[in-house]
Amino acid sequence: MKRRRRQHQYNTKLEMLIEYIYILLGSAIVALAFNLFLLPNRVASGGVSGISTITDALLGWEPAYVQWAFNIPLFIAGVVLLGKQYGVKTLVGTLFLPFVVFLSRDMEPVTLDPLLGALFGGIGVGLGLGIVFRGKASTGGTDLAAQIINKYTGLSLGTCVALIDGLIVLTAAFVFDIEQGLYALIGLFVTSKTIDLVQVGFGYSKMAIIITNKQEEVRHGIITKVDRGVTRLSAFGGYTDDERPILMCVVNQTEFTKLKQLVKSIDPSAFVVVMDAAEVLGEGFKRA
Repeated sequence: MKRRRRQHQYNTKLEMLIEYIYILLGSAIVALAFNLFLLPNRVASGGVSGISTITDALLGWEPAYVQWAFNIPLFIAGVVLLGKQYGVKTLVGTLFLPFVVFLSRDMEPVTLDPLLGALFGGIGVGLGLGIVFRGKASTGGTDLAAQIINKYTGLSLGTCVALIDGLIVLTAAFVFDIEQGLYALIGLFVTSKTIDLVQVGFGYSKMAIIITNKQEEVRHGIITKVDRGVTRLSAFGGYTDDERPILMCVVNQTEFTKLKQLVKSIDPSAFVVVMDAAEVLGEGFKRA
């Protein structure tokens, strides 16, 4: 019993260490993407980093100081108004990201092309934030502001984030020019897509919903020839009100053609609906 408890404590500590490594690594990547791509090209693609890009251009303020000046009060407000779930890990990201921005402020930019800066800066920020999220934390900033607005206005969280980032992008377009605002939108879009990619990976699967009069033959074929499990769902026809069981099956992209050909060979009149499954956890797929 004691041995099992020690093993559990060891696993917990190791998991926590890995999460902190994720937070530090992700924050560092975000900071480097900011200094190497976004800041030198005046791409203010939302967030506190976008605000610091604007204040650097207008007032010459050091971006790291501006980020600390926004992040720390927002973190305190988040703890007071939203609860203590914004603990030590989020505080680490909130403080460490501007610290790396400060340390790397004199690095030479990789490119001075605004489009390349927006694209690769967006990829870098999305990659870094995705890694931080895997560490079950955040870098604070306008995400906390959006959650505070969400709590006290009833607006959806997505709407709050879009409003804040949209306001920053509009400010960038006003301070610089419309073209820079468009580059900022590109950076924002690429960041969101990269975060999704880091979170769910490249392993997209396909989920097939199959309605057929030969469901036993199709079910047996999926199990024996495609080597995948299948779930039978109870359903009723909307027009006839007859019972029409539905087969649901999830396969890898490489197995989808085999599944489609199998169903077609057994029942050419089968009705098949196919959807992307971004993340599948369980036996035969990715472990949770």
